[in-house]
Amino acid sequence: MVIGGGLAGCEAAYQLARRGVEVTLYEMRPRAVTPFHHTAHLAELVCSNSFKSDDPLRSPGMLKAELKRLGSLLMQVADETRVPAGAALAVDRDRFSAEIERRLDELDGLRIAREPVESLHGFLDEPDAPVILATGPATHPPLFAELQQLLGGDSLFFYDATSPIVAGDSLDMSRLFFASRYGKGAGNDYLNAPLAEDDYIAFRRALLSADLAPLHEGDEFVPFEGCLPIEELARRSEGAMRFGPLRPVGLKRDGEKVEGLYAAVQLRREDALQKAWSLVGFQTRLTQQSQKDVFARIPGLENARFLRFGRMHRNNYICAPRHLLPTLQLRAYPHVFFAGQLTGLEGYVAATATGLVAGLNAAQLAQGDSPLEFPRETATGAMLRYMVEADPDNYHPTAFMLSMLPPVAGARGKRARHQAFSERAKNKLEAFIRERLPAK
Repeated sequence: MVIGGGLAGCEAAYQLARRGVEVTLYEMRPRAVTPFHHTAHLAELVCSNSFKSDDPLRSPGMLKAELKRLGSLLMQVADETRVPAGAALAVDRDRFSAEIERRLDELDGLRIAREPVESLHGFLDEPDAPVILATGPATHPPLFAELQQLLGGDSLFFYDATSPIVAGDSLDMSRLFFASRYGKGAGNDYLNAPLAEDDYIAFRRALLSADLAPLHEGDEFVPFEGCLPIEELARRSEGAMRFGPLRPVGLKRDGEKVEGLYAAVQLRREDALQKAWSLVGFQTRLTQQSQKDVFARIPGLENARFLRFGRMHRNNYICAPRHLLPTLQLRAYPHVFFAGQLTGLEGYVAATATGLVAGLNAAQLAQGDSPLEFPRETATGAMLRYMVEADPDNYHPTAFMLSMLPPVAGARGKRARHQAFSERAKNKLEAFIRERLPAK
């Protein structure tokens, strides 16, 4: 069985079913709710609608290329439901989830159970029945309590946040302009709100004085460094936002340089009809009223209607270096696999990759074969090796980075090095597929 109907769980269930293994996919929603899901759909994208860069020479793009070559359902559907986003792969989140549900519903040998799993009791002693835990950062509390007990109380957490989404018909288009940085994609895939220097400084002051939503009682604020709330970024230095999501570089209005452009807020479309736009890089812990007040200072958003407010949430994960193998098996119970954010790996693409690997290896085990380790020179293999070899006393969430790959001799310069990484990863993956992966 696969527990959890998010990205990792859906990919895992698909990989099992396509290999002829009967599988039940458990999803607790709508019977049980979480602090940050907005629907009961499978594969709901709770944060942004972006799977990040499609460039195979960059970290997300390299990992996505491997997933596509390995037959990932989620990557196929993401391509089919994409919306313009420059060099990134962004999707219409509603169409994406609906299509994943439809494809899974049609699969022979796959049953979807809409009920929470509260305990692994009875499954731990059945080594012939693999279990995949892909319950995400909001694992059902009774199940997470049992996991903590199983792992000796060894669990971790951090705080993540989502960005607000505003209605397209509430924006003042006269104050905004279409453009993509450096003309990537169609060249006009994003809406941009220009800020002069005085506007930027006033906006930062408003962020720093705004009210914050409370944390869980007794928690300290532990952010994910790869996805900092906009107010935390503002707090770090006056220029942090300008060198981050509000960087003004590479933007032209109607092909001309924008005079007085000190910073720029970008909005990414959420759907093909442009009815909804998300604020790029504006994940936030501000209260809803503060979001209304502070973000109204952005040119063009003075009367913005919020379809969804940004929200902070607590993400639980396990100490993977202590408990997992690079095959995603639990050391103490090798027929139990972990996938998704519960492993401490971050981002949609990493979640999809761990789901694919867990599904593949659970199928191997169910069919009497040994689980497979991906080559360290591939993005998938490097990410999983990093996960299990990290310092267990200092294990923090991370997405795949090219620095996790072994060095390439003789490659000089950044681009040449990235090209060498990419070519070597492709060759290693092709050899792995030929030699190790069973025909489906």
